[in-house]
Amino acid sequence: MERENIDLGLSGPPGENRVVVAMSGGVDSSVTAALLKEAGYDVVGITLQLYDHGAAIQKAGACCAGQDIYDARRVAERLDFPHYVLDYESRFRESVMDDFADSYLRGETPIPCVRCNQTVKFKDLLGTARELGARALATGHYVQRLKSEGPAELHRAHDPKRDQSYFLFATTGAQLEFLRFPLGGLPKDRVREHAKRLGLAVAEKPDSQDICFVPNGSYAQVVEKLRPGALDPGEIVDLDGKVVGQHQGIINFTIGQRRGLGLGGETRPLYVVRLDSDSRRVVVGPRSALARDLVFVNEVNWLGGTDLDEQGQAIEVKLRSVSPTVPARLMARPDGGAEILLDEAQFGVSPGQAAVFYQGSRVLGGGWITGAGSSAVAA
Repeated sequence: MERENIDLGLSGPPGENRVVVAMSGGVDSSVTAALLKEAGYDVVGITLQLYDHGAAIQKAGACCAGQDIYDARRVAERLDFPHYVLDYESRFRESVMDDFADSYLRGETPIPCVRCNQTVKFKDLLGTARELGARALATGHYVQRLKSEGPAELHRAHDPKRDQSYFLFATTGAQLEFLRFPLGGLPKDRVREHAKRLGLAVAEKPDSQDICFVPNGSYAQVVEKLRPGALDPGEIVDLDGKVVGQHQGIINFTIGQRRGLGLGGETRPLYVVRLDSDSRRVVVGPRSALARDLVFVNEVNWLGGTDLDEQGQAIEVKLRSVSPTVPARLMARPDGGAEILLDEAQFGVSPGQAAVFYQGSRVLGGGWITGAGSSAVAA
């Protein structure tokens, strides 16, 4: 297998350019570091210890704890470059885990991986990389950074099945100038082939799970531990307010959910339409009650170049990581947020998720969904 032609677009020969690589201990970040080392760059590996790894040390597919720190260190030792482990537990707890728990308590469906990229990795770690004299911070994300004339642009990965651009929508223009994603143009199987070619022990290691600090897949259990009382019971009601069941905590539900509602006596198909955190009520209704063509977002990160205005522009938007993009019109609001008018109503739009804006393969930015409605009602 041939070597990759890695060019990070930095001035001078590779050996004069220090690059910090964020190493989670998985195959992607390990191959990123290995390919950069092979290309001659001055590589420094950094692994962040993000949470108490006592419960997760035996967990297959975890990241940033226990075995994974050891795996990252082994790769660095084999390839002979410096490797450091930084204790970011307190920052991760405040910026990611607490936000995750509070978001669930508000009846939202959070994405902690985006918050982690937005705060700990692309803010704190990026600052550390600069302090170490690095010219760039490289990660194993499957996304492409393209730059010719003007500012760097964020684009989808070459391999659509591995594309992680949805989770990087909050990357700012300034951060993008310093970041590099060497795997963005490669398919996953080729990355694993490189891992084998380079003799990395992680070549066959399973991919990490999305939420690293949930040791057994139970989000509710983690939230209850962080916020005692999160599993307080309440009522399940229909759109008319009629009680149709009981629940053991609204954090067990998400907008659009149909299965696991515990409504054994109901013959009609019902979906979660709304979560009322104040009254601890789960509101259910028919699928038609989920239709929304107007989506409201805040904390908008705009990478589209020319300023977004209230007249708006045509875009494609992804409302969940597993959903396809759909055509829409994006309009700025005076408060810094935005409104998205969908060409066709979508079902199951959930607060706490991200709305990510695209133009072809280019990521124009995104924002956090705060609510949704109907343009007919708004008019």
